[in-house]
Amino acid sequence: MKTFPMFLQMAGRRVVIAGGQEQAAQKARLILKTEAQVTILAPNLDDELAGLAGQGRVIHDAGPIKPASFADTALVFVATGCPGADMALHALAKAAGATVNVVDQPALCDAITPSIVDRDPVVVAIGTEGTAPVLARQIKTRLEEVLEPRLGDLASLAGRLRGAAAARLAPRARRDLWRWVFSDSPRRLFASGAEREAARLIKTAIETGEFGQTSGGSVSLVGAGPGAKDLITLRGVQRLQEADVIYYDRLLEPEILELARRDAERIYVGKAPGCHSWPQEKITQTLVAAAQRGQRVVRLKCGDPGIFGRSTEEIRALKESGIAVEIVPGVTAACAAAAAIGESLTERGEINALTLTTGHLQDGFAVPEAIRDLRPGGCVALYMAAGAARDISAQLLHTHHGIPLEIRIVAKAQRAGQISASCNVAVIAATLDRYQITGTAILLVRWPLSVPDTRSSVDTPSIAMLA
Repeated sequence: MKTFPMFLQMAGRRVVIAGGQEQAAQKARLILKTEAQVTILAPNLDDELAGLAGQGRVIHDAGPIKPASFADTALVFVATGCPGADMALHALAKAAGATVNVVDQPALCDAITPSIVDRDPVVVAIGTEGTAPVLARQIKTRLEEVLEPRLGDLASLAGRLRGAAAARLAPRARRDLWRWVFSDSPRRLFASGAEREAARLIKTAIETGEFGQTSGGSVSLVGAGPGAKDLITLRGVQRLQEADVIYYDRLLEPEILELARRDAERIYVGKAPGCHSWPQEKITQTLVAAAQRGQRVVRLKCGDPGIFGRSTEEIRALKESGIAVEIVPGVTAACAAAAAIGESLTERGEINALTLTTGHLQDGFAVPEAIRDLRPGGCVALYMAAGAARDISAQLLHTHHGIPLEIRIVAKAQRAGQISASCNVAVIAATLDRYQITGTAILLVRWPLSVPDTRSSVDTPSIAMLA
C-alpha cells in the first residue's frame, strides 16, 4: 500500500479550507459531518459558504493568507479551482507543517479523501490511492445497498448499553450477545422501523442473559421491482442477505439473486402468466412450513408484492399460523414502464387520475371496468393484458369512438430486451403481434384533459361490428 487508511479524531480540532467557491463548498459539506472547527480562507464566498458562515457553522477569514493561517490544524484542504493558486497555497500550508489535501492534484496530497458510506457512528471509507475514483464510487454504491440506513442508530444504541452488558454478562456471553444483536432479531426489527421493540429486546437479553435461542422463523414478502437488480430497495437487499431460504418468481435478470447470502437456499417457484410451475396453494403451504422450521424466509416477487402479486393469500395463511410476516415494497411495473419511456404516469393539467388494473382475472382474460369508464384526465395502467388486447381495442372503439387516446406499450421494462411502442386504439393487438409481445407488458391508456370529448351516439359503432 502506498497509503495507510486511518480514522482521525476530529472533535474540536481545526480544519482549514482554502477557497471560497464550489470545490471548497464540497469539502465543507464533507467535513461538517464531523465535529471539527472549520475555517474558510478566501476573500469572497459563494452563497452556500456565506450562508454557513452566517449561521456560525464555519469561520470566514478573508485576510491575507500566510503560513500562520495553516498552523495548528488537523487537516488542510486546498480547493480554489485554480491550479496555480492551489500550488502556491500548498507551499504555504506545508511551510506550517500541515497535512494537506489539494483537490484533483494527487501528487500534492498528503491525505486522499475516500468515498464514504456514512451510517454514523458506523463509517466505511473506500480508497483507490487516487487511481480509480469511479471504481470507489461503484463500491460505495454496493455498500450503500448492503448497510441499512438505520444501522448507525443501532450501533449507537449498542454503545449506550455496552456498560450494562459488561456489568451483567461474562466476556463470552457479551460476545454472543452482540453477535445476536447485529445478525438476528434486533437488527431486523431496527431495520424495519421497530426501534423501540428492538431496544426492549436487547435490554431484556442483557438483564436475563437469554437471547437468540427462541428466535422463530419469519417471512418477508420482498418486491424485486421490474427485475433489474439495481431497482430493488435497500431493505429488500437486506432481507435477501438475511434469508435462509428464498422462493423466487420468474426473474429475467437472475443476477438479482447474487445479492442474497451465498449459503441461502434458492427455490424457483416458476410463476409466469398462464403457466404456474407451482400452484399458489403449494407456495403458501411451503412458506408456512419453512417458517415453522425456524427459517428466515424471503418470498421474492416481481414488482411490488401488494399489486397483483397474490400476497393476500400468503399473508393470511402466515398470520393464521402465528408467523411474523413483513411486506417490503418494490417498484411496480407501471412505474418502471413509464420511467423506461421517459414519461410520467400523471401530469399536472393533463392527467390527474391513475388506475392500476389487470386484464387477466382468476377465470381468464377480460376487459376491466376502468377501460369502459375512462374519463378525461385519466390514465389506466393495464397489467397482464396482452391476451385481452383485441377485446380492449373493441371496447375502447365502442365507448370512446373518435377520441385520439394515447396508447403506450412497454414490455420487459427496465430489463434487457426492453420493447416500447406507441399506437392508436385500433391497432393495439396488431402492435403486440408485430413486436411478438405475449406476456410481460404494460399497456398505458391515457386521455389527457386537453383532448376534447368528441363522442356522439350517432357515430359510435357496436362491439359486434368490431369483433
